[in-house]
Amino acid sequence: MSMMLRAQFCREQADQAQADAEAASLDNVRQQCLRSMQVWQRLADQAERVHAERLVREEATRCSKAD
Repeated sequence: MSMMLRAQFCREQADQAQADAEAASLDNVRQQCLRSMQVWQRLADQAERVHAERLVREEATRCSKAD
């Protein structure tokens, strides 16, 4: 799975966890859903960072081969 697809999947999971938190009637369930949402958001952020870093490395490699 590409990093951008992984990031998109993680964002979708975070959105679902937020919706679950909003629908939860029990406080402990709501808190668990919010923690889950935070983890999914961090995973999405990390996937996006890895993707951006990979693009930079690939560009640097192309430039060094062109020299």
